[in-house]
Amino acid sequence: MRHLWSFLAGLVVAPVTWVLVALGQDGSGRTIDRWVELGTFNTANLIEPAVYLGVAGLLLGLVGMLRVSPLGPLVAGLLLVAPYVGMLVAPFDVRDQVPADWKVFGDPLPLLLPVRNGTLFLIGVALLMAVFSGGRWRRWPRPVPAPVAETGPVTEEPPFALTDFDNPARPDDRDTAPLSLGYPDEPATDPLPRRTAGASPWSQPPGAGQRDDTA
Repeated sequence: MRHLWSFLAGLVVAPVTWVLVALGQDGSGRTIDRWVELGTFNTANLIEPAVYLGVAGLLLGLVGMLRVSPLGPLVAGLLLVAPYVGMLVAPFDVRDQVPADWKVFGDPLPLLLPVRNGTLFLIGVALLMAVFSGGRWRRWPRPVPAPVAETGPVTEEPPFALTDFDNPARPDDRDTAPLSLGYPDEPATDPLPRRTAGASPWSQPPGAGQRDDTA
């Protein structure tokens, strides 16, 4: 599809370029000749011819420099070279075949002017030379994705489940559960005797340490 669009672009760009170059060259030549006759100049008179030539250059650049297809520059180059080559074979016949009474926006359109001065031949050869650059018409390299290493089946772990300690609606069992550090359970022993209120920790029960005289 890109070759078809390039081919159609070449068919359109070639005659449009011919017309724009003819208008630009004729306008520039007549303007400069007028300046010489008057001995003064006004650069605003060259704006219109410069626009014609600038648009022609843009069209030629789009066809000849874009990486689309070589058919566009090939077709446009052959069409622009053909009139000047025809002047080498049958100049009078070619001259008679080129229209001389056409007008654009009221200005005469001298289509024979760029043929006589060789401008069309120059442009056509430049487009044909662009065709022989084979590397330009290759597609842009596309990035190759990096290979993904094959791995075994990945087992998905179950999501984290909330315990009863995290549920505010249930009583907190941490207050009642015994704290175990991994040691075996031992009975609670009291190494020291309990004392009563007001008693000395070294006091002995009544009768302890007294001699029994009734024996």
